[in-house]
Amino acid sequence: MKLDKELEKIKDEVLACRKCSLGQERRRNGFYPVIGEGNHQAKIVFCGEAPGLQESKTSRPFCGAAGRILDELLESAGIKREDVYISNLLKDRPPDNRDPLPEEIEACSPYIERQLEIIKPKVICPLGRYSMKFLMEKFGIGARIEPISKIHGQVFEINTSFGPAKLIPFYHPAVAIYHFSMKETLKQDFQILKKFK
Repeated sequence: MKLDKELEKIKDEVLACRKCSLGQERRRNGFYPVIGEGNHQAKIVFCGEAPGLQESKTSRPFCGAAGRILDELLESAGIKREDVYISNLLKDRPPDNRDPLPEEIEACSPYIERQLEIIKPKVICPLGRYSMKFLMEKFGIGARIEPISKIHGQVFEINTSFGPAKLIPFYHPAVAIYHFSMKETLKQDFQILKKFK
C-alpha cells in the first residue's frame, strides 16, 4: 500500500539521520529510533515528546510505564490501541530523558509533519507541553497557547493541508506516574475522544 511505503521511507530516513547529536547517541548506545506505530489510516494520532529508555530499547512508542497508562486511558474511552497511531515529536531519546532542545525539535519535527500528511487524521492529540507548543504553532493557533494545566482537554479547530481537523492537547501520561491523582483528570479528558473514534 502507498501509505505503508511512504511511512517506511520516513523510517529509513530516520535510521540514517545525522541532523542532530541524538542519532549519534542512539548508535553509540545500541538503541533504536522510535518512528511510530498503529493504524496508518487512523482518525486519531497521538504525538508524545520523545522516546524514553524502554522505547529506545524496543523501537516501540509508549511501551514503558507511561505506555501502560496510555493503554488504560484509551481503554477508558473505548478505543483500541491498534486503531490509533502513536508517535513522538523526537524519534530518538534525549540523554537521561531530559527535555527536547529547540535545535532537536527543529531537526526532527519534519518527520512528524510528514507522518501527519500521510495519515491525514481527523484528530491530533499532543501529549505534553513540547508537542502541544509545536503543533499549535504549526497549525496557526500559537496565539492561543497557554500552560497545559489550563488548556488540557480543550478542542481546537485547525486547518491542515489535508482538510479541517481537531487538535486536543492532553497532559503527558507520565504525569500520572508521579502524581497518581492526575490519572482521573486524564481519564476525564480522554472521554472527549469517544465521539471521534
